[in-house]
Amino acid sequence: MRSKRATVRAGLSWAATLPLLAGALALGIPAAHAAGHPLRDPLAGTRPGWATARADRGAAPDGSAVSARVYLRGKDSAGLAAYARAVSDPHSSSYGAYLTAQQAQARFGATKAQVADVKAWLTGAGLRVTGVTRHHVSVTGDVAAAERAFGTQLHDFAKGDRTYRAPAGTASVPRGLAGAVLTVTGLDTAPHRVGHDDRLPPPDTVFRNAGPFSSYYGSNTASTLPDAYGTKVPYAVKGYTGRQLRAAYGAGTRTGKGVRVAVTDAYASPTIAYDAATYAGRHGDAAWRTGQLHQVLPAQYTDTKDCSASGWYGEETLDVEAVHAVAPAADVTYVGAASCTDGDLLDALGKVVDHHLADIVSNSWGEVESAQTPDLAAAYDQVFQLGAVEGIGFYFSSGDDGDEVAASGTKQVDSPANSAWVTAVGGTSLAVGKGDTYLWETGWGTEKANLSADGTSWTDFPGAFTSGAGGGTSRTVAEPSYQRGVVPDALAGAHSADGNRVVPDIAAIADPNTGFLVGQTQTLPDGRKQAYGEYRIGGTSLAAPTIAAVQALAQQARGGTAIGFANPVIYAKYGSKVYHDVTDDPTGKALAVARVDFVNGYDATDGLATSVRSLGRDSSLKAVRGYDDVTGVGSPGTGYVESYRR
Repeated sequence: MRSKRATVRAGLSWAATLPLLAGALALGIPAAHAAGHPLRDPLAGTRPGWATARADRGAAPDGSAVSARVYLRGKDSAGLAAYARAVSDPHSSSYGAYLTAQQAQARFGATKAQVADVKAWLTGAGLRVTGVTRHHVSVTGDVAAAERAFGTQLHDFAKGDRTYRAPAGTASVPRGLAGAVLTVTGLDTAPHRVGHDDRLPPPDTVFRNAGPFSSYYGSNTASTLPDAYGTKVPYAVKGYTGRQLRAAYGAGTRTGKGVRVAVTDAYASPTIAYDAATYAGRHGDAAWRTGQLHQVLPAQYTDTKDCSASGWYGEETLDVEAVHAVAPAADVTYVGAASCTDGDLLDALGKVVDHHLADIVSNSWGEVESAQTPDLAAAYDQVFQLGAVEGIGFYFSSGDDGDEVAASGTKQVDSPANSAWVTAVGGTSLAVGKGDTYLWETGWGTEKANLSADGTSWTDFPGAFTSGAGGGTSRTVAEPSYQRGVVPDALAGAHSADGNRVVPDIAAIADPNTGFLVGQTQTLPDGRKQAYGEYRIGGTSLAAPTIAAVQALAQQARGGTAIGFANPVIYAKYGSKVYHDVTDDPTGKALAVARVDFVNGYDATDGLATSVRSLGRDSSLKAVRGYDDVTGVGSPGTGYVESYRR
């Protein structure tokens, strides 16, 4: 979520390499003895990279509280990975031979004996078991007990301007338990919080877009504003609706009927049913059927302040409304996590897999790769593999900060989009013209310049980079073979001669300047009332549910048979006319739109701010002909949905 490669069954045409995070353990290869522990086996990746000798501030107090999760390997982790590859490979005789959730658990899940052994080991060390799921055993205790259980000292380490606790060495387990334990999380106390990938203001305060607008791309030229790139530019669209997106991505008569789509986020909007119904009614989408929208929510929520819980309401609203706008007959299940932490989001994904709540899962959240630890990445990949054997495909937004240099100081990709077992969705700027005609797309990348005080020029044109589709080359995940022969060597080999995973795989509308109109109940500025309102939004948080919905249309086209983990098929279609080959200069000229915003976000009381926003200028990333690290293989074209017909 490295350099060992998965063992591949004969006859398989692709061999996705499991991330370096789990090392030999994730691949089912006997691990070497832990140094200094001849009767123990190491859990690779459990000492975070920032826990260096130079950063060591000494032993943590023995009585300090510890809360951890021990993830269960299951019966046959190597077999799970191999079967997940086989059922996802269109060239395999096992392609599409999915298991039910019960069959997957029986074949690959942890046995009662394994769970009992793990519990006995943990309690014997002085830890208290607080919960058991199909995926993990939760424990609490103190530092002294955790050190006994995991065979390593816990120290305090400096990380930036803060100090966190972490293992001073690689954690390990008793020799007899190596086959039962995948990894342990929680031994380091650095924040493991995930953000939602969009440009959404907090929904607890009303947000509105100022005009003028275009109703479709180019319908309203900003004739009184200065030229940009030597010409007058159009005003930004008010926000595309489902009708326009369906036309752009070749929906035809498909509606997603009979297909189940899940959306995972944190928390839950209290007005989602009303908002989704109101939005559909206002914009000509099919009315929601009784029971078409479901919610699976935790008993209680945590970390609501640290996670800015209300900010996630808009994320859920965007995801649910976008899926319904593009696939209006698909059943939608919203699965809310108890918080924005990795552990709780993993639980939400686990619910989808354990109960097979959907065949297609949209996930508009993530964090930078450098913030993800190998132990968590191993846990994520196990869930994705279990999903693959059941015919479940996971679609993750690739991020909204381009190469992440401006946001993090380091050129990197986001996770879990970096996993070799998910479909990473990049972003575009979309031009839909008069009559819902697809005109073109660029890679999403925005530079912003403001209007000068005298209104005669743009200050510092073309301006500074503000946002763009995430992408690039992973440093931790090896190149899956479905990317070989498609992804240019210069990208795959950016960090290693052996090649690494490149993000994204496919793309769709994301630029908030050519974005989607969303409807949501928000608190009015006086703080005393709430009201439904609509505003334009973007981000790869829009691209992920859009692609998930397009996949629902494609699954309907193939008679309802699950597509499952889609990457091998997505790359097999590369080079055909089913994709829009997106570039940064589709018209041969530089492109931009003008945008007017309320300074205070909701009315003209504090004035207006006018700016020009470039299209197709994504940090150091470039959308070029063929595969690129902004849009992947491209966006779905007119023939994409029907190409899945059998």
